[in-house]
Amino acid sequence: MSDHVSRPFHSLPDPWRWHIGVALFVTLWWMLYRQLSPIAEWIVAAIPVDRHSHTGEALAFFFYDVPKVMMLLTLIVFAMGVVRSYFSAEKTRSLLSGRREGIGNVFAAGLGVLTPFCSCSAVPLFIGFVSAGVPLGVTFSFLIAAPMVNEVALVLLFGLVGWQVALTYLAFGLGIAIAAGFVIGQLHLEGWLQDWVRDIHSGASAPDMPECEGRRMVDRYRLGIEAVREIFGKVWKWILLGIAMGALIHGYVPENLMASIMGAEAWWSVPAAVVLGIPMYTNAAGVIPIVEALLGKGAALGTVLAFMMSVIALSLPEMIILKQVLTYRLIAVFICVVGSGILAVGFLFNLIF
Repeated sequence: MSDHVSRPFHSLPDPWRWHIGVALFVTLWWMLYRQLSPIAEWIVAAIPVDRHSHTGEALAFFFYDVPKVMMLLTLIVFAMGVVRSYFSAEKTRSLLSGRREGIGNVFAAGLGVLTPFCSCSAVPLFIGFVSAGVPLGVTFSFLIAAPMVNEVALVLLFGLVGWQVALTYLAFGLGIAIAAGFVIGQLHLEGWLQDWVRDIHSGASAPDMPECEGRRMVDRYRLGIEAVREIFGKVWKWILLGIAMGALIHGYVPENLMASIMGAEAWWSVPAAVVLGIPMYTNAAGVIPIVEALLGKGAALGTVLAFMMSVIALSLPEMIILKQVLTYRLIAVFICVVGSGILAVGFLFNLIF
């Protein structure tokens, strides 16, 4: 056997150690992920409760979904942390600058899916887009799509409730981002920005991410790990809260009651779901287990999607952040336009399915 083959792992070049380590991590992740269901059943069996009771059903849901969501989130955030290293805020601004309405809205919404900026990044991004001359409507298409149609929502939806719901959410989330941004752009509401934002001169400097050009792949792996560490520190408690709420719904809420409240037959269920979702302070990782439990109890798909979209795209904390750059009038227009799109999605899917 050659020296190259037999030499120990630690003597390999640094990039190869990282490549092999990432490959081993993905392999072990997949092996463990496939065993989550029997592990959850084993834990519940060790607890002195009837597996088929309300408590048993709730515990089974909780012990299965906690590691499932955590593992999905780890892999997604690591992968998108690597992807994000290719997209600095400056590069994103340059891609959107000069885009016309219509085509620009489509391009911005699609870019919002690929660049996982959360709503907390809305203020520096908004300032940067305005200073770079990006049209207001195009900017809103990006800011709607980035948090609502993000990689966490899509992959968790795929893993928990199937590809049909995930693709449905992707298609209509993009549709809302494109249409809402186009409508806001046609209203020409630049005068409703905060005064200090309007006064920013074209090309002025704005908060930015570190330079992303010229990085080694090892550096991108490190950024992926850092993204996992940072995001987990922010969302783990909301994941547990969301799964706990989903477990309670799954185990204790009667199916007939849930269907009567959020079923397709109740015309008021869609607007009620939107109104209920706006003040909730959670994110895609926290709301997906609730969506899973609601669908499992017979809630209508359109109503559940409307609830999820309102939680992610129209949350009260995001409105508080945007108040730093938007006037109350423009925030009201934003809520009305996006809310109308979400209502349309809910009613349409309840009518079709």
